[in-house]
Amino acid sequence: MRKYLILAALIACAAEAQNRSGLEFASEEIRRLQASDAENPGMLWVDQGAKLFAQKCASCHVSMKGVATRYPAVEDGRIVTLEAKVRHKQAFAYESDELLALTSYVAHQSRGMPMNTKISEKDVEKGKAAYYRRRGQMNLACAHCHEQNWGKHLGAETLSQGQPNGYPAYRLEWQKMGSLERRIRACMFGLHAELPPYGSDAMLELELFLVWRANGLPIETPAVRR
Repeated sequence: MRKYLILAALIACAAEAQNRSGLEFASEEIRRLQASDAENPGMLWVDQGAKLFAQKCASCHVSMKGVATRYPAVEDGRIVTLEAKVRHKQAFAYESDELLALTSYVAHQSRGMPMNTKISEKDVEKGKAAYYRRRGQMNLACAHCHEQNWGKHLGAETLSQGQPNGYPAYRLEWQKMGSLERRIRACMFGLHAELPPYGSDAMLELELFLVWRANGLPIETPAVRR
């Protein structure tokens, strides 16, 4: 009997440790919005991205299926995000509708496919350190909410694991699509911490670590979050 109890405990611990999408912590209303392409507001950006892709990218690129599963990546010693790949020919402004539309469209082509970034633990050492470092006037680290207390309630919110597999995502509080970097910056703002510039090494390193820890989760773009 004891052997079976130990086995059950090990299985329970393994299930507890599994990566879980933020969708698992969302309300039924948000789950319904995300599940229906006819109701998901993020599809407006995907549709716009399809038009932009046809105008600006289709002459060189045919299928984008699977591309988003590989980013961010480390190329020639530099962190390259999906946004950076989109911006390499035309420097769309960060958080612009054009950049969000194109990245949403490209990521949407991989919806349902598991994230599979070919990065090592050594690649994410700096981002990992940032994830566990206390910051801001609140003196909290990312891990305090998204690792130590996920599943618990903070006011009306349920703390998620902070997984990035739905980004770019439509957030109800923003009333538009936003990038993973914008979401990270929103967390930092809530901690009353200094905000690095968009595209800075500090932001890229943290984003790379978040994607590394989310490997295996399915891409949900365009996800819907509160």
